[in-house]
Amino acid sequence: MAETALNGPKSLKHLFFIQTGMSSLDFIPMHNLKNLESLYLGSNHISSIKLPKDFPKEKLKVLDFQNNAIHYLSKEDLGSLQQTTNLSLNLKGNGITGIEPGAFKSTVFQRLDFGGTLDLLVIFKGLQNSTVQSLWLGTFEDVNDEDISSSVFEGLCEMSVESMYLQKHHFFNISSSTFHCFTSLQELDLTATHLKELPSGIVGLKSLKKLVLSANKFTSLCQINAANFPSLTHLYIKGNMKKLDLGTGCLENLENLHLLDLSHDDIEISDCCNMQLKNLSHLQSLNLSYNEPLGLKTEAFQECPQLERLDLAFTQLRVSTEQSPFQNLHLLKVLNLSHCLLDTSNQHVLDGLPVLQHLNLQGNHFPNGNIQKTNPLQTLESLETLILSFCDLSSIDQQAFIRLKIMNHVDLSHNRLTSSSIEALSHLKGIYLNLASNHIDIIPSSLLPILSQQRTISLRGNPLDCTCSNIYFLEWYKENMQKLEDTENTFCANPPLLRGVRLSDVTLSCGITAVGIFFLIVFLLLFTVALIFAVKYFLRWKYQHI
Repeated sequence: MAETALNGPKSLKHLFFIQTGMSSLDFIPMHNLKNLESLYLGSNHISSIKLPKDFPKEKLKVLDFQNNAIHYLSKEDLGSLQQTTNLSLNLKGNGITGIEPGAFKSTVFQRLDFGGTLDLLVIFKGLQNSTVQSLWLGTFEDVNDEDISSSVFEGLCEMSVESMYLQKHHFFNISSSTFHCFTSLQELDLTATHLKELPSGIVGLKSLKKLVLSANKFTSLCQINAANFPSLTHLYIKGNMKKLDLGTGCLENLENLHLLDLSHDDIEISDCCNMQLKNLSHLQSLNLSYNEPLGLKTEAFQECPQLERLDLAFTQLRVSTEQSPFQNLHLLKVLNLSHCLLDTSNQHVLDGLPVLQHLNLQGNHFPNGNIQKTNPLQTLESLETLILSFCDLSSIDQQAFIRLKIMNHVDLSHNRLTSSSIEALSHLKGIYLNLASNHIDIIPSSLLPILSQQRTISLRGNPLDCTCSNIYFLEWYKENMQKLEDTENTFCANPPLLRGVRLSDVTLSCGITAVGIFFLIVFLLLFTVALIFAVKYFLRWKYQHI
């Protein structure tokens, strides 16, 4: 490339040279790069990260060398990066085998990525006296990784790290002293590290705020020995490889926990969740989605009164009482109950949620496919988003949503609704309304004002009628294209000649034609003649019988 090849762009910030076959950074033109913030050089044949002497580095924030041929990092290499501040350096997939002692001395990085490196001892020794906010050391599934022993982490005592990621490594013989050099760590990711248990009395993790233990082999939640992490605010144990038993009070030492993710863990509980979540009074977000059936009784989440987000999607709920299991959650704003087989005939199942803003009921069925005037939604007066897609609904009573006055997003897609159900939304204005994939064919003119007052509407996937019987809607459709979503995929279903034609392309002439006028005149003349004869006959009959 010529030195002036990049002179055109006036404020070039991001530059990609991925899979270009380059083997040297001298290939990159230096002109017009003074505003450069990120440079991506992945999947090439580069063997050194040393930047050219005059390369502009003042604003550089991201330098990506993943999947190259860089095996050794020298002081000279790192010296070329001295003018950068809070740089994110990606060396993933290079197989680093050596780092010159002192190469990273006094350096500060936003993020360092050595993913796929087999010998972590080399990395920790080479990073001595450095400061790294985020250190990524995960490996890949197809790499034959050696077991990690406690001695590997000794070099961590000589550096400062806030977040560390060790995904897919094998830990060998973890002891209470394995993590003694992790004292400055705020976040630790041990996803898929083949852990079956964490020992009690672990030294070095007292300040840890976020811990990820997903895709491991715990059989009981108590096996993580939560007392090791008294400052923890975020805990993720999702996709556990074995059925996870929540036990009783296994997390009671985590008084500061704000977020708990236990999704995809095959959890099954007949009486959830107060004993299992004991003492988690500051918990704000709980994810129990994609688990086995959970039995819920009255105030099932009494131990977590501060909850703001609760996700129970694809987890069958067995509510054994007429009272709501959520009734003490006065701060709950987001509730995901999609595909929970919820008993919607229970009018009180959603009581006690005064500030709920987002409710997802996708995949739950209502009695006889109908939402009656009296239904569980009527108490949710703060609701803004309501998702009722895939609920097999065939009708909605006109008064079903009358108390839900501030909704701005309603998803009724993938049901069996006809146009008559639109009347249930007459009190709402400026909402996003998804009516896609229902059984709507003809929309009467009386319903068009309801549609006109909404912000965005989707009618895709309905068997829409494109005959003169629907002429008022078709005219409205063309006049309100700015309100309609996915018009490119909104087609006619009737008549057969127009099936598959976009509604926006349909033009109908529904006035009376000349032939129609002729027949109308003939009909009126015949009718007049018949009327005259009828009157004459009537008068004659009347006089004959005087």
